[in-house]
Amino acid sequence: MEKNSAQQPIIIKKKKGHGHGHHGGSWKVALADFMTAMMAFFLLMWLLGSTSPEEKKAISGYFQDPGSPYVVGEGGANPGIINLEQPTEPLIPAEVDDTPAQEVTEDQIKKEMERIENEQLEELKRQLETEINALDSVFQQIKDQILIDFTALGLRIQIVDKDQRPMFDVGSANLKPYSVEVLHALAPILNKVQNKISVTGHTDSTPYGVGASYTNWELSADRANAARRALLEGNYPEGKVATVQGMGSAAPFLIDRPDEPINRRIAIIVLKKAVADALGSGAGIDSSKLINSSETFTQPAPGPKILSPNEVNDAIDAANAP
Repeated sequence: MEKNSAQQPIIIKKKKGHGHGHHGGSWKVALADFMTAMMAFFLLMWLLGSTSPEEKKAISGYFQDPGSPYVVGEGGANPGIINLEQPTEPLIPAEVDDTPAQEVTEDQIKKEMERIENEQLEELKRQLETEINALDSVFQQIKDQILIDFTALGLRIQIVDKDQRPMFDVGSANLKPYSVEVLHALAPILNKVQNKISVTGHTDSTPYGVGASYTNWELSADRANAARRALLEGNYPEGKVATVQGMGSAAPFLIDRPDEPINRRIAIIVLKKAVADALGSGAGIDSSKLINSSETFTQPAPGPKILSPNEVNDAIDAANAP
């Protein structure tokens, strides 16, 4: 068998494919820019649709002239800030108020302070009357012995004696237990106002024995001090006690019957500020007015001031002076 002298080569044909060329990502950037622009456009349309004509004018005026004198609303506003939540008013030119401020005189201030003080004392009187008339109040036991009225000095609360029901033991400054309870209950009510108080003791005209060194003057002063101590025990501030004084029988409740029990009484006056100032309570001593001397001056400790009847009358005249 004959062999072919030359072996035929094996030919492998490879078909070359034609791939797509690389187009890049620039089109994505362009699409993103377009979508952003469309979003901004629709947002602008929405804002313009929800903006009032006045606000549009304000926006337009700001961009045309940021230093414009136009303001929005009463009192003006920062033209660089537009508050879309607040209702606005038509634009008006800003004006400078050349009207001079009204001056308040010292007399007007004084009258206004007096008006406020009178209202406070009136309210205090109402509170006292309400408490006294309360069925569960300690005031019920001597309800008919408490008298409240206004005087030139201020609001006066008087606790008077009655037959078989005196405030003190006979001829002494010892308070009855029910009197102590009433004064304790009275203290926090009086403390509701800033006004200071005056405590005055009165007796009837019945004198001590001939030649006695202890008289109705001392008795009335001691009873006033006893009432003051009871108020302090009821947590009334000691610094708000302006005066403590005894009037003896010099100012009877019943002028034509000076020996009646009702003339024995304790009067607590919530003083008007002008009266307290006239009495000089808490005034102290101005060291700049002391005379230079080798002597040593000692300022007395602050405390209640006991006045004589003449000093009280002088204080009343000073308070009522124009």
